[in-house]
Amino acid sequence: MIIVKINLTVLAEKQKELLQTLISLIEPVKKEKGCSSYALFCEITDKNSFCIMEEWTNQKDLNHHLKSFRFGVLLGTKPLLLKPPIIQIHTPNDIQGMAFVEAVRAKEKE
Repeated sequence: MIIVKINLTVLAEKQKELLQTLISLIEPVKKEKGCSSYALFCEITDKNSFCIMEEWTNQKDLNHHLKSFRFGVLLGTKPLLLKPPIIQIHTPNDIQGMAFVEAVRAKEKE
């Protein structure tokens, strides 16, 4: 099992726009091969802080997701954010971050 945790802090005036985008991703990502779980959470004390939790059955399916248009949409929300997203990928043997995501997405162009 591979767990992906993405923390997003949105600009207050862009909160609704980001939330609509994130909600639109939930069902399609849940249907992707290898996705065991995909959930969106809002910090109860800060309505501008969100957390996405994903569970993937294997690295191959996660890599496919990281290269997908949908994940590109998520990364494309960066202008709506107060600070860059914090991405943590927990594998049975390691924890990865944004550098891993960028490396996987770069392979798409090869």
